[in-house]
This record gives sequence, C-alpha cells and structure tokens, in this order.
Amino acid sequence: MRRVLLLGSLAYGLLFFGLATLNGGMLALAIPLVVLLGAAFLWGPGAPRLRITRSLSAESIAPGTPVVVTLSVINEGPPLEEITIGDIVPPALEVTDGEASVLTSLPTGEVVEIAYAVRGKRGVFEFQDVQVTAGERLGVFRRHAMLPVPGRFSVLPEVSKMPQVTLHPLRTRAYAGPVPARQGGSGVAFYGVREYQSGDPLRWINWRMSARHSHELFTNEFEQERVADVGLILDSRRRSDVRGRSGTLLDHAISATASLAASLLNDGNRVGLLVYGGFLDWTFPGYGKLQRKRILEALAQVEPGESMIFESFDYLPTRFFPAKSQLVLVSSLCTDDLQMLVRLRARGYQLLIVSPDPVSFEAQVLRTRPGVDLAARIAHLERALLLRKLRRAGIQVVDWQVDRPLARVVHASLGRTPQWFRAVGLEV
Repeated sequence: MRRVLLLGSLAYGLLFFGLATLNGGMLALAIPLVVLLGAAFLWGPGAPRLRITRSLSAESIAPGTPVVVTLSVINEGPPLEEITIGDIVPPALEVTDGEASVLTSLPTGEVVEIAYAVRGKRGVFEFQDVQVTAGERLGVFRRHAMLPVPGRFSVLPEVSKMPQVTLHPLRTRAYAGPVPARQGGSGVAFYGVREYQSGDPLRWINWRMSARHSHELFTNEFEQERVADVGLILDSRRRSDVRGRSGTLLDHAISATASLAASLLNDGNRVGLLVYGGFLDWTFPGYGKLQRKRILEALAQVEPGESMIFESFDYLPTRFFPAKSQLVLVSSLCTDDLQMLVRLRARGYQLLIVSPDPVSFEAQVLRTRPGVDLAARIAHLERALLLRKLRRAGIQVVDWQVDRPLARVVHASLGRTPQWFRAVGLEV
C-alpha cells in the first residue's frame, strides 16, 4: 500500500506541475508511472484463498527433543504470481532446522509444504496464525492476511528414575501394593503372632511359640501391603523461588515432582497433584500412564506465581485430599510455613517434604560477593532449625541440595524402615 501511495503521489505531482507550468517534459515523465499503476491495478493479486493445515511430529516431548512442524498450503483461489508464507513461531522456541517461511509462486490447485524443526525448554507452546503476503511481479501491490492455523505441543519436565518411595499413611486402599497397611494378613514383613485359625497355611505356624503351650497353636501374621492415596503438592510461590545461572529452583522442584509422580504411579498408588502459587491448579487423582501424562502436562505449564491469598500455606485446600492420606510437599520452605505444616500433621495426614535447599543454590550465585559465606552460614542454621522442628513434629523431610541426584538423596533418607522401628512410632 505504501508503494501505491508513493507512486500515485509522484504521478499526481508530475501531472499537476506539468499542467501548471505547461511543461511537456513533466507530463511525459508522469506517463510511465500512470501506466505502471494501471498495469498493477489490472494484474494485481486478489485476496488469497488458501487452505493451510498444520501437523506436528509430537504432542508432548522431553526437554531438548526437536519437534518437526509441517505446513501444507493449497491454493483454492486464482493463481498467485508471488506469495510469501511465514509461520509465526512462539518466541520461546528456537528454529533448529529448515525455514519457517517460503517465497514462491502458487498456481490454482497447487500445493506447497513448509517443514522446519523447533526446540524449546519446559512449557506449553501454541501456534496461532500464519502470515501470508501476496503480490505481483511489478512489486507495486501487496495483500496481507493472517490465517488461523492452530497447533499445540508440550515440552514435559525431565523425569529421572527414582527408587521406591516408602510411605506410611494411616489409611490405605483395598488393592494390593507396596505400602504397609498397618494390618495383619498376607504380606512379607513380620507383623505379629496370633492364635491358629482353621485354614491357616502350615508354613505360617510358629512352632517355637506353639511348643510352649501344649493345647494351642500360634500362627505368624504378616503386614499387608496395599496402595495408597497420595496428594502431591508443588509450591510455586514466587517468594520460595530462587533464580540462578542455569535456571531456577522451581525448575528443580518441578523435575522432582515429576519424578516422584512417576515413581508413585508405577507402584500402583492413586496420585493427584495440586500446584500452589499464584492460583490453584488441581489435577484430579488417578492411576496409571494416563494420570502420569496428565500430571506431566500440568507441570509443564507451571510458572512462579504471586498472590496475597496464597502467600502462605494457610489456605491450603485440604478438602482435596482424603482423610488420613499421604501428602508429599515439594517446597524450598519459608519460615512461616511451619505452623500450617504441623497442623496438617495433627489432622492425621502423613506428610513427606522434599525440600530443595535454597541457601546452597543461592550461595553459588552470590559466591563472589563479600560477606556471602557468613550470611550463608546463618541461613543454613535457620534452615536446619526449621527442618528439625518439622522432624520433631513427626514429618518426614528430605533435605535436597539440587546439585546431587534426587534418587540418591531419597534412597538415603527414605529407605525402608525396619518393622520394629516403626512399631515404636519412630517412622522419621
């Protein structure tokens, strides 16, 4: 449009000046411009009528994996001598192979394809429009259009292999699984001794105790192992996040939550996810691979949030979780979180906290500044005191320095506790 205005203004100016001064040379200079504009109007492009379809090589991928985006363009209108088709790539994505635009001619009924590869970090990426610019070879007219061609894919958080997470909820479900049910029956771990009942297998008879009673038999009883309801809570509050050179502490917390969810679901537990930050994002509990996909897609969208309502854990919606179930909180923890976490424990929830260490993470960023070592020592003491109070309240705590593999830290902190140790109430 700018070219048309420029040529039209120039031609009009030459004609007006030539007529005003009766200068034939000026009139002669205006003739080619008038002819050019007339030819452009006569053979200029019409409104492009294109049918564009988008296909993606994957809907959900791991970080660092490229996704191939393919656009198939069919011309359902008049021939287009010159057309530029450009896909609008989300700014957080990097084009690693191919081009997201093409300049070509497109006769009626012809098809052109655009294929390119993109790569991005964790998140959900949506494609909205394709920009089309049609023109003619004289380069005078340009028709622009934005055609909606939606598409979407997710870059899921990294999931590392985790050992079996030992849980001790006060209530379990009726299905067999790996969680000790605090009830006698068929199992592996020794639970106690009871009187013999008709139908008990002979191999369960405790012959040593039976020998002490001439008229009675006694049977060994084992602890039943079942599946449990597990509520995963991810702390995405901005106040508990720390930004470093290679990412944020929230990124490590998200990866830890994804790994814990995968491990718990693999053991057959029913797992739900609550993201607590600028708002509440609740993923309803479920089982299996489908639930794993739901949780990973929810984690892919997590961003640090800030809200006056959810600044502390006081408004944690415990009604989302069944009574006496197991809660797993992934949070770097703030000092004022202690009271609410102790209240959760008092309400009968078994609470496990996986806490990425924010002090060590931030100290690596500020190491070159004066006074950092002293400040880090004081912050470490405050954090150690907070974790000690949580443990004394009966809460399991995994203190995780994010430069160490989470699987190794969890295995060291949550190895299966001996039965006699749990029997006296020392489960931490």
